[in-house]
Amino acid sequence: MRIIDLLSKEKIVLGTQAKDKADAIEKMVDLQAKSGCLKDRETYKQAILAREAQSSTAIEAGIAVPHAKSETVTKPSLCAMTLQQGVDYGAMDGQPSDLFFMIAAPLDGDLHLEILSHLMVLLMDPEFLAQLRGAKDAEEFLSVIDRFETAKYGEAQPAAAAPEKQGTRILAVTACPTGIAHTYMAAEALEKAAKEMGLTIKVETNGSGGVKNRLTAEEIENADGIIVAADKNVETARFAGKKVLFVPVSDGIHKPKQLIEQIESGSVAVYEHKGQVEETSTEKNESIGRQLYKHLMNGVSHMLPFVIGGGILIAIAFLLDDYSINPASFGTNTPLAAFFKTVGDTAFNFMLPILAGYIAYSIADRPGLAVGFVGGYIAKVGNSFANISGENAISGGFLAALLAGFVAGYLVLAIRKVSSKLPESMEGIKPVLIYPLFGVFFIGVFMFAVNPIMAAINSGIVNLLNSMGGSSKILLGAIVAGMMSIDMGGPFNKAAYVFGTASIASGNYDIMAAVMIGGMIPPLAIALATTFFKKKFTADERKSGVVNYIMGLCFITEGAIPFAASDPLRVIPSCVVGSAVAGGLSMMFGCTLRAPHGGIFVFPVVGNVFGYLIALAAGAVVGMLMLGILKKDKVSE
Repeated sequence: MRIIDLLSKEKIVLGTQAKDKADAIEKMVDLQAKSGCLKDRETYKQAILAREAQSSTAIEAGIAVPHAKSETVTKPSLCAMTLQQGVDYGAMDGQPSDLFFMIAAPLDGDLHLEILSHLMVLLMDPEFLAQLRGAKDAEEFLSVIDRFETAKYGEAQPAAAAPEKQGTRILAVTACPTGIAHTYMAAEALEKAAKEMGLTIKVETNGSGGVKNRLTAEEIENADGIIVAADKNVETARFAGKKVLFVPVSDGIHKPKQLIEQIESGSVAVYEHKGQVEETSTEKNESIGRQLYKHLMNGVSHMLPFVIGGGILIAIAFLLDDYSINPASFGTNTPLAAFFKTVGDTAFNFMLPILAGYIAYSIADRPGLAVGFVGGYIAKVGNSFANISGENAISGGFLAALLAGFVAGYLVLAIRKVSSKLPESMEGIKPVLIYPLFGVFFIGVFMFAVNPIMAAINSGIVNLLNSMGGSSKILLGAIVAGMMSIDMGGPFNKAAYVFGTASIASGNYDIMAAVMIGGMIPPLAIALATTFFKKKFTADERKSGVVNYIMGLCFITEGAIPFAASDPLRVIPSCVVGSAVAGGLSMMFGCTLRAPHGGIFVFPVVGNVFGYLIALAAGAVVGMLMLGILKKDKVSE
């Protein structure tokens, strides 16, 4: 469905006036009510206001996109409005909003999210905005949307009739640990490759916002082959009996054509689903290392929201507090700081149990979750047979939680195997009694036994990091920052990031500063190179380069991936060197960061922010210069 399918001239008002935000909402709700899509105007208005209460739907550049799902909406609808003079709508940039789109969606389905995503992409184009604001009437307004939407997404495809087998029918599922960049990049690459090959493909994305474009039972039944490009577990029982190709999500990005050709060749093995645990690959086709990495990333991806949310709140607490009141309790000296610190600490306290729980969940499915949580909590508290109460115990830390997660998962698998010999009549009590009872008991015994060892290792690592200084500390910063640029979201990147977040929990804030600055450099170096070395890049690359300024400053390393994929031998070394320089300088200047994410938005809580800015600029310039030297002119090529 396209934007213009939901918008008509009757639902567009141009150049009107509104006194304030409330008045603007009233006018747009009236437009929706007049379209006949609402059973009750007031109910829909309350749904809009409830959504606005969560956070303003205004974005930058004078745009607002209020939207709501409600039982009173009979059919999806979109209305639009421009104002002669903008009103304060709570935009992030503080500017008044004068261009509005309001979405009305029924409760069943996430159509409004699809339309919203299309709108958001188009609204990033300044030329699109200029033409919308310059439209003389509703007909011209619609024409602008039609033209830009067609250029971006192509003509809408007619609804398919009864399925007819014409050529190879391919389905795909993409998923990455965080469900943000790689998930959608792989989907786009597969769709683009299929289009170039004259084939049709439907791709289901398992992103951070949930499953989108879900494959139906009928589509799976009629498919000739299915590509699962995933680095975390996805639902695969539904594919039993079909030819399924399991690959890492990176293959979906870099090798889409080869994957589709493999499906077309018919050489893919038929998938047989066994047991209750959902797997993204059969054991025989995956190395042990890849299996362990996948389980680890499942734990890390579920842990990150707690680390990021809690870490930033703790950082704000230190920013707001007064150190001179009582240096020993810095972070909780004032009531406001104490509030932020308490909430942040609460989120942080879930970090290790969540990590262990979801590693175990990845290995043993739902029965492993409780066992992993218990193991992770014991790791955090530091209980042992020598200190059963855990009072004044030393925590085993991040490493102990990792161990707890893996042991819990495989422990549950072992219990499941042993209990398979029990009579069938006991099948119903296994998940509610046998698995949790014996799983929690044995993980308790194991963690009580190993916690002193893990605590000693953890304390040794912390002491080693604290003792490092001078050139050794600078080298460490250069290494972890460089790792962030090697694969930009892959195993090296994730390993460095996990090390940084674990260091925060141990009180080593300079490592996280080096890690984040290392992740910011690749997009910034590429953005600068596309600006100052235009001949080295195509017109499309130069356009994408501008977006990398924003992605780099926001600590979204994945913005550099398309450039690295097209020219890895020149781009990756340049980014690694630039990141290493920035990370080393960050360490040399003694920069610290208590928040594990945020880019420039957390610069106010960076220790020695001036030095951090110098390190960031130096690393980005070094990366840019290397790109300018190594890359060949596109014209000469």
